[in-house]
Amino acid sequence: MTAADFPLRPLGQIAENHDAKRRPVKASNRRPGPYPYYGAQGIVDHVEEYLFDGEFVLVAEDGENLRSRKEDVALLANGKFWVNNHAHILRGSSVTMTRFLLYAINQADISGYVTGSTIPKLSQGSLNRILLPCPPIGIQKSIVDLLGALDDKIELNRRMNETLEAMARAIFRDWFVDFGPTRARMEGRAPYLAPDIWTLFPDRLDDDGKPKEWRSEPLDGIADFLNGLALQKFPPVGQDDLPVIKIAQLRTGSADGGGLAASSIPARYVVEDGDVLFSWSGSLTQVVWTGGRGALNQHLFKVTSDHYQKWLHYFWVDYHLPEFQAIAASKATTMGHIQRHHLSEAATMIGSDGVMAAADSLLAPLFDRMIANALENRTLAATRDLLLPKLMSGEIRIRDAEAMIADAA
Repeated sequence: MTAADFPLRPLGQIAENHDAKRRPVKASNRRPGPYPYYGAQGIVDHVEEYLFDGEFVLVAEDGENLRSRKEDVALLANGKFWVNNHAHILRGSSVTMTRFLLYAINQADISGYVTGSTIPKLSQGSLNRILLPCPPIGIQKSIVDLLGALDDKIELNRRMNETLEAMARAIFRDWFVDFGPTRARMEGRAPYLAPDIWTLFPDRLDDDGKPKEWRSEPLDGIADFLNGLALQKFPPVGQDDLPVIKIAQLRTGSADGGGLAASSIPARYVVEDGDVLFSWSGSLTQVVWTGGRGALNQHLFKVTSDHYQKWLHYFWVDYHLPEFQAIAASKATTMGHIQRHHLSEAATMIGSDGVMAAADSLLAPLFDRMIANALENRTLAATRDLLLPKLMSGEIRIRDAEAMIADAA
């Protein structure tokens, strides 16, 4: 079937609209619970009741993303959930599959349907007029199965990374913050670690309240915090250009900023996949970067260490992050920040050589796996985004798309 065989039909004719069932609830009136509460661009809360049960497509009704398209404007919601009045609720019909609607909307050009000069808006009337391809259900299923397999793998990797980070954080907290093994030995409790690791921990605390023979170091004593450059002063794009990584890129996870000539950027200010980045102003967030090579902009630290694995400084920054965020929030400026002395005043705990080696053997592989999963997701997402418009237009056949996925694997 060719592109000419994929008729374009108004969305209102091929989808069920359930907007009449949505209902906003003020934050002050929401009662916490297990069910997701969706807004324009995703989950904004969890509440104790639900309005919908099943598989639906939610489409943003308002927000800057309708114009910028930095994120998908449509997302899939499964199970029991609540939706406020900032998202349209759609379902497939006798001629469309629900997930096919998701892919069709996210690849569609909706710029001509968005109104509003200050706050972009996609009204229900405008939504219903959007023209979408509507191939036979059999072809829709093949497309959904193919793209869905990529999305399912991306989601599996994302959840796996959540689990891996939670495991690593739990070990770190028990060993280095709560001194769990040492306190258990002091109280004569049964070992809960392997014998060769258990005996590495001292059986008492010193006068400072830390495990005997452990030491305390300032945060900037266990890692180097390299502040980025004012990159607007550097030469413009060249053939070997690098995207600029700013605070905004930490949120999107992709190096999609403006470019600079790579030859003009000192090597230590170049960010590679796997580097730990920490924004010390604004939102104060920390990420293990997997968004591609780029140049480190001001207001960001690249955090590295010549002596310790990255899990150590990552989790110690994570431990102090609420304190840093409170300091930044107290500043009388719109871009609150921390200063160098706050890093020096933030204490960390370093175990004996044996404990540190044992921690490395457990935590470093978890971090490596997390980075590998994130990089795989980047490849999977790029493959999906390449195939999506081609499949929707009928430009390529399912068999050819399957071959492209196999080549990318």
